[in-house]
Amino acid sequence: MTDIDTESAPYKARILLEAMPYIREFYGRTVVIKYGGHAMIDQALKKSFALNVILLKYIGINPVIVHGGGPQIGRMLEQLGIACQFRQGLRVTDEATMDVVEMVLAGKINKEIVNLINLNGGRAVGLSGKDGQTIMARKMEMFIDKENAPPEIIDLGKVGEVQEINTGLIKAVQDQGFIPIIAPVGVDDMGETYNINADFVAGAVAAALKAQKLILLTDVSGVKAGSGEVISSLTRREAVDIIESGIASGGMIPKLKCCIEAIEEGVQKAHIIDGRVENSIVLEIFTKGGIGTEVVR
Repeated sequence: MTDIDTESAPYKARILLEAMPYIREFYGRTVVIKYGGHAMIDQALKKSFALNVILLKYIGINPVIVHGGGPQIGRMLEQLGIACQFRQGLRVTDEATMDVVEMVLAGKINKEIVNLINLNGGRAVGLSGKDGQTIMARKMEMFIDKENAPPEIIDLGKVGEVQEINTGLIKAVQDQGFIPIIAPVGVDDMGETYNINADFVAGAVAAALKAQKLILLTDVSGVKAGSGEVISSLTRREAVDIIESGIASGGMIPKLKCCIEAIEEGVQKAHIIDGRVENSIVLEIFTKGGIGTEVVR
């Protein structure tokens, strides 16, 4: 018989019992997770992510993964000698860049995540947004307001925004017991391919699936107040106020907007959590305090 650590055993039992109401509440529900940042690079965090996702599936929750890959795309473009520029935080995507984006996202990264989950005891299937026209897109139009002058029109090339999510293929994969892994590459009615921000794809997928939760893995501990402390919970209205007041800045603004839009479209809760923390998904879903910022109705 294996020796039991009698000191830690009661603590472990309390943790399991604390999780039980959440397991019951979320059983059979869908959780959409945007996978990105340091959690996609560090080997220990990659394995932790895979095990967290597999655990959700084992206990009857339906995880759907949407992944990013900006740094990996940047490295590949550099290796190929393709110049890259950003406008308002978005990568200008010409034909050559789009080829690399699709190759890295739908080819390399997507299959690495599928393999990671399969090797750790789960069952995953990789999808591009082009498969089954899952992510229907349109070209993103960007305008920059100018004082005493017409707005500047920015041509971002093949950068798109979500027009519609067709859930049929995602649900078919889920019905067969697999975890869908989605690359944020979309297509329009004419067959043109577009590079789309993974946060907004995740939000749109969560809304289309009427998900219980949207979880964004980031490289920060959550939304911070002016004092620097992490805000554990925000209403939709408070999230809007934080953006308008300037408390939120930089990359946190699109993440909050993504959460707000998902909530408005019927998602029950959206979470911005620190993917640099091992088991961050389990800690956020199954513990009372969580570890990041939740946005609620």
